[in-house]
Amino acid sequence: MKEGFTKSTPHFFRIIKRSMLLLAAALLALAVLFPAPLQEMADPSRTPNPVKSAWFLLWIQELVSWSRFMIYPLILLGLVFLLLPWLPGSVHIHRASWLPREQRLVNLLTVVTFLAILILTIVALFFRGPNWSLIPL
Repeated sequence: MKEGFTKSTPHFFRIIKRSMLLLAAALLALAVLFPAPLQEMADPSRTPNPVKSAWFLLWIQELVSWSRFMIYPLILLGLVFLLLPWLPGSVHIHRASWLPREQRLVNLLTVVTFLAILILTIVALFFRGPNWSLIPL
């Protein structure tokens, strides 16, 4: 075993397994108590206005509503996050810590991306009306 490290295999993973089982049981109980509402059957002669994506895709729909070319920065951002470990200038971290100073740029990029996705989702979910027009406050 490496010096300065604590072996966590048997103890830590038992805690993880138990918490995973508890979370799955809680989610199943919530799913039984609060069933997801379904909409009426699809009718091609009557399309809802506006047609919105699932909540986790609304931010992409909001971006694409501005311009069809807004998908390209999204693809580029996905590639940047995918290739982060291999980009030049990546600092090897010796200890795990929250928001280390050595990775300030990565931390900033992640937080800004999260906030942008959150804001775009809120705008698309609550402030879009018929014909995808903005609803004033």
